[in-house]
Amino acid sequence: MRRFNVTGVCVPEKHYMVDIGDKLAQTKNMIDYGDYFTINRARQYGKTTTLSLLERLLKDEYIVTSISFEGLGDECFESTAAFCRAFIGLIHEALEFTDASDEYKKGWRNDGVADFMSLGRHITNMCKPGADVSGKKLVLMIDEVDKSSNNRTFLNFLGMLRDKYLKRERAKDHTFHSVILAGVYDIKNIKQKMMSEGAYAPAATESNLYNSPWNIA
Repeated sequence: MRRFNVTGVCVPEKHYMVDIGDKLAQTKNMIDYGDYFTINRARQYGKTTTLSLLERLLKDEYIVTSISFEGLGDECFESTAAFCRAFIGLIHEALEFTDASDEYKKGWRNDGVADFMSLGRHITNMCKPGADVSGKKLVLMIDEVDKSSNNRTFLNFLGMLRDKYLKRERAKDHTFHSVILAGVYDIKNIKQKMMSEGAYAPAATESNLYNSPWNIA
């Protein structure tokens, strides 16, 4: 028996829901094209539910790693090495619920990754064509992405993803086929948010406060 749900993720088989099939189809078109983009709305607007439905829609064509920063403690953002370990751990856990091969799942575990340069190389290796025997491309979804958006480690992480995206578009790198970031804040405003909280001091040459390290879509 279905019921109304106003807390957490909604499940079509359990809850009454608005039909967002058209929106999901439009979003899938962006993913098929290889877009990197954000979903930002206030809480209880359906971001997590949208990601859950997208994962269902994509799982037959893609390997979907759907993770969340909600459960990460502050210690995971205190250093680059701690963040890299936590990120790889989340990817590995998410892969356990996909049809990726066991070898591919194990390949994501890499204790030698301790900075963003080595993380970038690791992502390149794991996203090369044919990295998994299924031949499927890898899609990354991150929910609650702005949980620690007042942290420079987070900004550096976004910068690394953006750099790999731009290199891929010039056929000079391999990376996630599509990345979807979901959170409350618009990512382009992160620097301004950090400044208001005293967590960021812009350089003298930094003229555009809205120029985020993401700056893709």
